[in-house]
Amino acid sequence: MSLFASAADAAYALVRPIVHATDGEAAHNLTLSALQPLPRARSALTSPVLATELAGLHFPNPVGLAPGFDKDARVAHAMPHFGFGFVEVGTLTPLPQDGNPRPRLFRLVEDGAVINRMGFNNGGQAKAAERIACLRRHGLPVPLGINIGANKDSADRIADYAKGTTAMAPLADYLTVNISSPNTPGLRALQDRGALEALLDGVAAAQPAGAAKPVFLKVAPDLEPADIDDIVAVAIDKGLAAVIVSNTTITRPALVSRHAAETGGLSGAPLAELALERVRDFHRASGGRVPLVAAGGIASAEQAWERIRAGASLIQIYSAMVYAGPGLAARIAHGLEKLAVRDGFARVSDGVGVGE
Repeated sequence: MSLFASAADAAYALVRPIVHATDGEAAHNLTLSALQPLPRARSALTSPVLATELAGLHFPNPVGLAPGFDKDARVAHAMPHFGFGFVEVGTLTPLPQDGNPRPRLFRLVEDGAVINRMGFNNGGQAKAAERIACLRRHGLPVPLGINIGANKDSADRIADYAKGTTAMAPLADYLTVNISSPNTPGLRALQDRGALEALLDGVAAAQPAGAAKPVFLKVAPDLEPADIDDIVAVAIDKGLAAVIVSNTTITRPALVSRHAAETGGLSGAPLAELALERVRDFHRASGGRVPLVAAGGIASAEQAWERIRAGASLIQIYSAMVYAGPGLAARIAHGLEKLAVRDGFARVSDGVGVGE
């Protein structure tokens, strides 16, 4: 594990009681402020076993940072220090917006979970583009995904995604179209087949001429079988590069925390089984023809390997770091390397879908 990741884990173990005594959003902002001055990463954690190819991109390892951690692209330059093989920033909307009223982020410590109703709070695509352009000039040793969304009060949400594509595609290695947040009213309706087709047509039309970027689609876990079949059909028809499975859930399994009744999207440990099942569902529905990225409740190499064996080519983490510390990505990557070799695979990517 890198010195950065090891040192960060040791420091986090000391300050975690203080951090967890602080409001969740305030603690998150302090974390970003602490990471921002770190030097730009010049290398990534990788090996021949870990290296993964997807959508024409080279991923040094398959463990990525999920969006939401670095909404405004403030610390993407530093995240490979902690073992991440790719970084996704956002969600970014065309115009800045404050998001929902505070408090809007809750730790469910007893459940190993988080509930958020942030509401796409971000400083807007123009400000983030300045930071990302600077990052691009200096280089980043891992792929950078940019997650785009629609403003809450937009009169034309498809137009917002088109604007986001125009603004951010030239700066991204891949774009993620996020239509799965439960915290922007009506957004998940864009997962319906007709709306999704229109949305992806708008995104395709807004791609830079001759330099289109791979498009990933982020979906909710709260889907019926018919929804999954429709999304898979559209993904194949429109040539999506991948589907990210999944965002937070609005369902509520048995929870014991005093924050269990808060509204918003649930992430972390209670989401793990549902998100795993959705990876299996999408892999079966597509017959493996649609590449998948797994997110939701992944907190160990064993869980990551289970998602990969279920059909995911890449995985993303975020909420688990609240409890396991910033070195989690490096621990998962090293663990995946050992698990792949244990199970007789020359590369982690050779295990994709083999468990199905």
